[in-house]
Amino acid sequence: MLKGNAIVGQSGGPTAVINASLCGVIEGCRESSQIERCLGMRFGIQGFLESDVIDLDRESAETISRLRTTPSSALGSCRYKLRDEDFPRLLEQLKRYNIRYFFLIGGNDTMDTIHRLEEFCRKANYPMLGVGIPKTVDNDLFGTDHTPGYGSAARYVAISVRQAGMLARDMKRVDQFVIFQTVGRSAGWLAAASALARSAEDDAPHLILLPERPFDRDRFLAAVKQTYDKYGWCSIVCGEGITYPDGTPVSAARVTDQFSNIEFGAMGGTSAAMMLHRMISQAFGWRGEFQVCESLQMCAADRVSDIDLEEAYACGREAVRLANEGVSGMMVSIQRESSSPYRYRLGVVPLAEVAIKAKPMPDEFY
Repeated sequence: MLKGNAIVGQSGGPTAVINASLCGVIEGCRESSQIERCLGMRFGIQGFLESDVIDLDRESAETISRLRTTPSSALGSCRYKLRDEDFPRLLEQLKRYNIRYFFLIGGNDTMDTIHRLEEFCRKANYPMLGVGIPKTVDNDLFGTDHTPGYGSAARYVAISVRQAGMLARDMKRVDQFVIFQTVGRSAGWLAAASALARSAEDDAPHLILLPERPFDRDRFLAAVKQTYDKYGWCSIVCGEGITYPDGTPVSAARVTDQFSNIEFGAMGGTSAAMMLHRMISQAFGWRGEFQVCESLQMCAADRVSDIDLEEAYACGREAVRLANEGVSGMMVSIQRESSSPYRYRLGVVPLAEVAIKAKPMPDEFY
């Protein structure tokens, strides 16, 4: 039974429901007899290193409740990879603020951060419980059926591609093709979700390119031509991280972040959609357009999935419940019990199994 303060942070890209998880953590902490105050780290672990910490208990219950339907990341975010020399400083900060409960909301890189910190505290004999809360629109975390944030982003992509396809169909005498790029560095879950609103054979999208499969230029152009010959236009969806067989990004991106992940489109360079557009235009002389939405699909609260919202909040609450019971070094996971009707339960997965790994889409989903 640890008595002390809790701190919560958000890392990586936002989702439409990441603040629902934050709300769940704060409300769970307020109900705990073991947690004295709930603090928030501004701009993730990087802000915590810089003492950019706020007292969330000073906010009204109404303000915290409204987080459930607020887009983006209310505490701010970062993409900072911890260095070995950061850990003594982090221990100082934990002691300074009397942090005994540590919560981070994020993806696989975020789970690596909390995993390494939790292990360091254990070796340093500093009692602290660390629990991760899943989040990513990429849906590529191991140990969970799906991630909070994915459902809403998938809905955004499916609706956008369907509506853009209707426009492209009616404008095919002007523009013969349209390309929609989704986020998703290593996994094609979000790109694949673009097919979910299709109801007829000629509905968009016609072609989907996923990071899990190597890109073949000749095969791609042949498929584009075949589709055009059949419908008079072509709708294409591509994941940002598609690569050639040798691993070279189709986008020709070279800039990486602190976790050695390629920064697709973040530095103003070319995108996969742009390169595909050039290929088609050069091969056939057609007009067309490409759509790179980037963060729009991560924070569209107007298209949020109700189930996604519910699960994100529940994961935040569950993280606090687990920590109150002495659980540490784990991430909350969503376990599917049935699909029709849909039912789920919450479980746990060791952080070591999630950190810095990406779960590809299984072959049976193709």
